[in-house]
Amino acid sequence: MKLQSFDKIYQIHKKSRVKRWFLFIFIGGIITLFLPWTQNIKVKGNVSSLYQEQRPQQLNSPIPGRIIKWNVKNGDYVKKGDTLLQLSEIKDDYLDPLLVQRTQEQVNAKKGVRDYYEAKVGTAKSQLEALNSSRDLKLNQLKIKISQLNNKLTGEEAELEAIQNELKLSEDQFTRQKKMYDEGLVSLTQFQQRSISYQNAMAKKTSSENKIAQTRQEIVNVGIEQNSVIQEYSEKLSKTEGERFQSMGQIEGSDGDIAKLENQVANYKARQGLYFIIASQDGQIVQLNKAGIGEILKDGENIGTIVPTVVDHAVEIYIKPVDLPLVKEGQRVMCTFDGFPAIVFSGWPNSSYGTFAGKVIAVESNISLNGLFKALVIEDKNEKQWPPKIKMGTGVQGIAILNDVPIWYELWRNINGFPPDYYEVKNEKAGKDEKAK
Repeated sequence: MKLQSFDKIYQIHKKSRVKRWFLFIFIGGIITLFLPWTQNIKVKGNVSSLYQEQRPQQLNSPIPGRIIKWNVKNGDYVKKGDTLLQLSEIKDDYLDPLLVQRTQEQVNAKKGVRDYYEAKVGTAKSQLEALNSSRDLKLNQLKIKISQLNNKLTGEEAELEAIQNELKLSEDQFTRQKKMYDEGLVSLTQFQQRSISYQNAMAKKTSSENKIAQTRQEIVNVGIEQNSVIQEYSEKLSKTEGERFQSMGQIEGSDGDIAKLENQVANYKARQGLYFIIASQDGQIVQLNKAGIGEILKDGENIGTIVPTVVDHAVEIYIKPVDLPLVKEGQRVMCTFDGFPAIVFSGWPNSSYGTFAGKVIAVESNISLNGLFKALVIEDKNEKQWPPKIKMGTGVQGIAILNDVPIWYELWRNINGFPPDYYEVKNEKAGKDEKAK
């Protein structure tokens, strides 16, 4: 009796297809080994911005103060120039509500003092001109007097010469008259008359010599007076010039004080504008760390963060030092963003789903604190657009695309622990130059 269970368990006479399947799988495996495989480097990073002004920025208090009014809360979107909060002054030096006005009054007072000294300088200049004119007039008078005395001296010297001639003649006549008187040829009266004439001539000579000596003394005295006038006016001029220079120094000092006070006025006005903290750009307010009214802020203290709404996103990826020589500027990188579904075939990037293409624009030469090198990746405008919903700081998984090689080569490389092949990136600019040539 033939049992059905025996036929189902022991299939001795059944035809097997194992060989066919083995050959099929073997041939398929051989074919698979020659399929192309894209070498790659897997990296991690986060979303950032290419420009510093588009990155999240702290809101800092430019001056110490007390919060008196909030105009925003966490999550609010603001426009550039919107007032975020208002501060009041806490420093004693700036509590006066009329501080700017009073400082401006000090500036005006200093300007008045400067104008006074400028007028004093003008007066001193007029005094100098008057003293110079008076000195010149006095010296001219003395010069004329000396000239007159010299003329007088010349006349007196000529007169003395005439008197000397007359005396010589009178002396000769007296000598002859005396000889004749001794011989008895003339009377005593005649001899006495001639003697008197001779004595008168000698008296005239003495008188003339005295006049000449007096005139010469007058010339010396006028010369002394001239020197005295020069000395006197030099002292007056020096004193007036010193007062003028002193006034000019006061003017310069007043200008310095005015500049300092005007600087204070400008600083006070600018400080009043700092009581209102405004948004530096369009963005969202987050991470406000001060609450309530009346809290005190220190100079430069962090209040919160503003995240720009318009951002040219970029990706910061971190590369191991061993892989750094394989990454070049212009290299293609496939990115997957946290929160966006993706199916990734690392060896066939074109077959992946949910990946977005980018290209390396810079590789930093300095190692980061995490022991990796940072590179910047931007969106490739020629391929699928990056998702507009990505946010700053979003995590990113990156695949740096290298050479296309057969699968068998990639298996052989991994089995032997060899690194990926060096990837030569063709620079677009260089390509354009070659094409132009």
